[in-house]
Amino acid sequence: MTRIGYGLDIGHGMSMVINGGTIIGNNVSLSHFMSVGTNHDTPAIIGDNVYIGPNSTIVEDVCIGSNVTIGAGSVVTKDIPSDATAVGSPAKVIHYNNPARYIKNPYPVQ
Repeated sequence: MTRIGYGLDIGHGMSMVINGGTIIGNNVSLSHFMSVGTNHDTPAIIGDNVYIGPNSTIVEDVCIGSNVTIGAGSVVTKDIPSDATAVGSPAKVIHYNNPARYIKNPYPVQ
């Protein structure tokens, strides 16, 4: 069963596939045409304050840390550390400057 934290933002509200066992943290922004999948019942864990860009794919047993930006069109096949921006196919960390900058109006979680 998917677990979703407070403050989920679904950008453009269309064409998303999220595996039923995925864990999604607080204040996560999901863009259109993205997917979180698994073939081995090992879905992803997504931390707090994460932006996932359009046309991105998260594959299998990966952990995306908190305060992370995943760029448009990225394919995440390995863990992404907290406070990072990752892009590409396969996704790689490109910097640690101002991650999660696209999280707007976060839900105040205590």
